[in-house]
Amino acid sequence: MENSQRGFELLAAGDTEGLRRYLDENPDSAKACDTAGVSLLMDALYHGKRELAEMIAAKKMVLDIFEAASLGRLDQLTACLRIAAAVNSPSKDGFTALHFACYFGQADAVLLLLGSGAAVDSVAANPTRVMPLHSAASARNVAAARLLLEHGAPVNARQNGGWAPIHAAAQNGDEAMAELLLKHGADSEVVNDDGKTPAMIARQKGHETVAVLMERAA
Repeated sequence: MENSQRGFELLAAGDTEGLRRYLDENPDSAKACDTAGVSLLMDALYHGKRELAEMIAAKKMVLDIFEAASLGRLDQLTACLRIAAAVNSPSKDGFTALHFACYFGQADAVLLLLGSGAAVDSVAANPTRVMPLHSAASARNVAAARLLLEHGAPVNARQNGGWAPIHAAAQNGDEAMAELLLKHGADSEVVNDDGKTPAMIARQKGHETVAVLMERAA
C-alpha cells in the first residue's frame, strides 16, 4: 500500500492512536485522498471520528469547501465561496457542501451556503439520490432542516428507496423533526418502495409516540 494511503488503513482498522502517531510523524499525510478522491479528513468524519478530523484539519491548514462545511469553519468556507461555481459543485463521492453541512450539524454553515446560492433541491450524484433535507433529517439536524424548509426545500422529496425526509424522522423517533416536517406540509401517509408509511416504520422501531403523531396527522 502506498504511504499516502496508510492513514486510511489505520482509520479503517480503528487504530486511533496509531493514526495520531502517523500524522505526527508524517504531517503531509493529512492532505491524502483515497483512490476515490475522498480526503482523509472526510473519511474520519464518515467513521464518526470528529476529534481526529479536527486534528487532521489543524495539520492540513487549508480546507476544501466540503471539509470547511462539514466542520463549520466559516472563515475557510467563505474563502471557498469566492469561487461562485463551488457552492453547488459535487464532492468526489457526489455530495454538495450543503449536504455535508446538514449531515454534520453545522447550521451556521447551512445559513452561509444558502445565502451564497446553494441549491436546496440539489440531488446527490450517487446512488443515494439524497437532497440536503434528507441529510438533515437523517442526522436529526432540526436547525438545518428548518433553514432548508424556510428556503423552499421540497418537504416530500424522494431519495433512493422512495424514502421521504419524514421516513427518516420516523425511523429515528425524532418527534421534533417530525413535527417540523408536518408543519411544512409533509405527507404523513407517504409510502416508500417497500410499502411502508412513516407510522409503520416508527412503530417497527419502537417509536410509539412518533407513530401516533403520524397517524393523527393523516
